[in-house]
Amino acid sequence: MQVRRLAAWAALPLAVTLGLSACGKSGGSDSGSANPNGVVSIGIAEPQFLSPSNTSETSGSQVLAALFAPLVDFDEANKPFEVAAQEISTTDNKTWTIKLKDGWTFHNGEPVTADSYINAWNYAAYSPNKQNNAYFFDKVEGFKDVTAENAATPKATTLSGLKKVDEKTFTVTLAAPFSEFKSMLGYTAFYPLPNAAFEDPAASPLVVKKDFQDAPIGNGAFKIKGAWQHDAQVEVEKYDAFAGTKPTIGGAVFKIYQNSQAEYADLQANNLDVVKQIPTESLSTAPGDLGDRYQTSPASTLQVLAFPTFDKRFEKPEVRKAISMAIDREEIANKVFQGSQKAAYSFVSPVVAGYRDKTCGAACEFNPTEAKKQYEANDGPKTINITYNTDGGHQQWVDATCNQLKANLGVECVGTPEPKFADLLTKAKAKKEIGMFRMGWVMDYPSMENYLGPLYSTGGSSNYYGYSKPEFDNLLKEGSAAATQDEAIKKYQEAEDILAQDMPVLPLRFGQNVFGHSTNVKDVQMDLFNRVDLNKIQMVS
Repeated sequence: MQVRRLAAWAALPLAVTLGLSACGKSGGSDSGSANPNGVVSIGIAEPQFLSPSNTSETSGSQVLAALFAPLVDFDEANKPFEVAAQEISTTDNKTWTIKLKDGWTFHNGEPVTADSYINAWNYAAYSPNKQNNAYFFDKVEGFKDVTAENAATPKATTLSGLKKVDEKTFTVTLAAPFSEFKSMLGYTAFYPLPNAAFEDPAASPLVVKKDFQDAPIGNGAFKIKGAWQHDAQVEVEKYDAFAGTKPTIGGAVFKIYQNSQAEYADLQANNLDVVKQIPTESLSTAPGDLGDRYQTSPASTLQVLAFPTFDKRFEKPEVRKAISMAIDREEIANKVFQGSQKAAYSFVSPVVAGYRDKTCGAACEFNPTEAKKQYEANDGPKTINITYNTDGGHQQWVDATCNQLKANLGVECVGTPEPKFADLLTKAKAKKEIGMFRMGWVMDYPSMENYLGPLYSTGGSSNYYGYSKPEFDNLLKEGSAAATQDEAIKKYQEAEDILAQDMPVLPLRFGQNVFGHSTNVKDVQMDLFNRVDLNKIQMVS
């Protein structure tokens, strides 16, 4: 799941429709002058990593968004605009020229150059480095040559599609045209790295220092203060030499929580300034607790239940569909989430062009009689467990889901708590026996392709369930190479139809940002990617 991407928390879905603003403005505490030197505190879960090429979940992404500035960001219409880039141009959607703005430096004073991007992207793509976000470079010419299976040595150490023109300009040649490449450049994986990140910046292949992610050196509006204090906090402070838009605060402390109720209690006590997702258990009381400091805004989140397709118990699509039909999505959305979320019957969010309602058809419709019939006919397992992370507030809806499966399939079902989302992902990637598991996705860039490629393509960066279908992969490639967005969407929709046949995951809910803030801050806004906008938030003097 910038990451946008894999979400640790229980997303609280969507009153979202296309055209709504991507931000929610806070109320209530807007009185009082702003303190430009104030330090805000924001609750997050423990990041899995803090490096651009390896971070694929929302907590790490929130921190990296403070430390790094992207080449592009997105306006309210989801259109990319240049940030660190001066100009991004193409005549054929295959060869792209990226010219950087002058005057930008890393936090250690190094200038940001074309090599800063070329080196970072080559490191990310080289398969022996085993970076989670390597997948995002597969569209660049030469990706296959820097990739090898089973830790074998690839043919090349650098992407042939990356060429330096001068100190501030480089070109990216793709293996095939991709009209949405400029939007893709807003994603975390495409941040630059300074020479100081590498053991030897002249070496090939490049090796990043082991301790770099504990104190990343970025090109963003904030620099790290000290180092990442694991399971405690990450603190950042304003970088005075930042060449972009200056932030309105002096710094931020990202406080790490493993319990969402403890996080919410700190907010109520004014010991924490922002909770990015109100816990499920507190939804009914939060409006009264916080008044107009209880806020909602559109998000791009999709919550799913994932199947380990490599587990023989779940290898049949018929078993997966039966489980899906045994779940009453509407009941959980209304009773557990107090009507603050919308049941999902599709594999992509309504916020992207090409969305269609109810694409998973009968398999997502609540039908307990047919569900039990199919489940028994296909020898579904007698016991089901659903692994979830306790640092995201999931127990209540997982328990409700298990109760439905018990009643409608006649199985034993238990929720299996995992303290950290990062650890859940690690176990899933290692194919540990975790049963079904919850996943949440926040888009990396606004495109159907981003809801399909990373999650379901063979070797996709966030394909933790082992799903692989050549026909699906080919349709994604055809969509990416399409000359127009309409042509691309047609192919992506065909690919989504294959997911409906195979059901490697069960779409459950679409999300919105449901957040709260203390009396210490004002102008709290969150974007479609579940990030607090550190350029807007202000401390009240």
